[in-house]
Amino acid sequence: MHHKRNQRVNQVTENSLVVGIDIAKHTHYGLAIDDRGQELGKAFPFKQSLEGFHKLLMQLNQLKEDHQKTEVLVGFEPTGHYWKNLAAFLIEHEIPFVTVNPMHVNRTKELDDNLQTKNDQKDARVIAKLVTSGNFSFPRKLEGIEHELREGATLRNRIKDDIASTKNRITGFMDLYFPEFSHVFKGYGKQACAVLKNTPFPSDLKGQRPEELAAWIKECSKSTYSPKKKTERLCKLAEQSIGLTEGTVMARKQITTLVHQLELLQEQLYEVEQQLEELVKEMPEFEYLTSIRGIGEQTVVELLAYTGSLSGYDHPRQIIKLAGLTLRENSSGLMRGTKRLSKRGRKDLRSLLFKAILPLIQNNQSFYDLYQYYITRSENPLRKKEAMVVLCSKLIKVMHGLAKHETHFDPERMSEDIPFLQEVA
Repeated sequence: MHHKRNQRVNQVTENSLVVGIDIAKHTHYGLAIDDRGQELGKAFPFKQSLEGFHKLLMQLNQLKEDHQKTEVLVGFEPTGHYWKNLAAFLIEHEIPFVTVNPMHVNRTKELDDNLQTKNDQKDARVIAKLVTSGNFSFPRKLEGIEHELREGATLRNRIKDDIASTKNRITGFMDLYFPEFSHVFKGYGKQACAVLKNTPFPSDLKGQRPEELAAWIKECSKSTYSPKKKTERLCKLAEQSIGLTEGTVMARKQITTLVHQLELLQEQLYEVEQQLEELVKEMPEFEYLTSIRGIGEQTVVELLAYTGSLSGYDHPRQIIKLAGLTLRENSSGLMRGTKRLSKRGRKDLRSLLFKAILPLIQNNQSFYDLYQYYITRSENPLRKKEAMVVLCSKLIKVMHGLAKHETHFDPERMSEDIPFLQEVA
């Protein structure tokens, strides 16, 4: 880790002009320093526009000339989305830039003057100093399919959030007007939505014949089976419901509207996921990653949508860190603390990997053998959950290797990493 930081520090020399930029919605602020952290003038503003970006370009050239610098390195926080326009401009004009961790910026600001204040010049100065000390990273340049995948993954996550929010709102109404509804329908599938759009209240079901209601629901939802047992129970519960009976006119309107919104969002999610699948299947590594027995196509689609091409990473540790699977240890003096996941990464990516591990263990002999080794070894056996975390990292390493070397999964090579199998051999 220290070796990597030294490499980054070496990016800044006495010939370097380091410019920290505080990104905002309308007006950004930049501040230049040299390799020793000496400020080269005051913070300067420039707008989030083409004219503003050209002003930045002129300012950089002027600063280089005034202070006899031959190189420039721009740094900023990758928060929000306004930085992306500036990044595209810098790439177009071949100006190198790096990103700094927002958490590092917040903590360093307080170290500067022990105040939790925020101002543009202070933030720009802190960002610039973090760059000179090597606390930065080089952002991966996303182009073509990878850029489309990143945008698609973002859109899919937003739609999923909207779906969850809409379902919660529907549940809120049903808890008031028909709380027993959830005893019959556990989710909001096609049959449940058909009921909600037409007979959402107990009063709508009183006097209904369950078999006729079942036939009608089956037809409306285009279901393959009849929900006769469900309708029988639903009608019975309707007779004993404690749901509110006042204000049902507008409540009915809101429930119907929400159900229509839910169905539209689900259609949009399906379309986005289909497009993501088509994009991922164009990537050469799709064939190699799906050669791992126990890993489904949809898992690979979701993984590459989060990460982009795995071959674009220099080392699998970068992907492990991206997923928040690195371990942290709390220790003090002679006391050794337990190691826990850092969880400083993409929660959805980490969740995807955990969901993939169980079917992988069940269907892939190589991963099953490795899992058994971890939980039964004589020295430091792992708990089942700990072993699954280790296997998540192992899966990333295997996938990175397949993508990098453009090869199919080889169970025999995988077995070389399992000590007890080597002993048997």
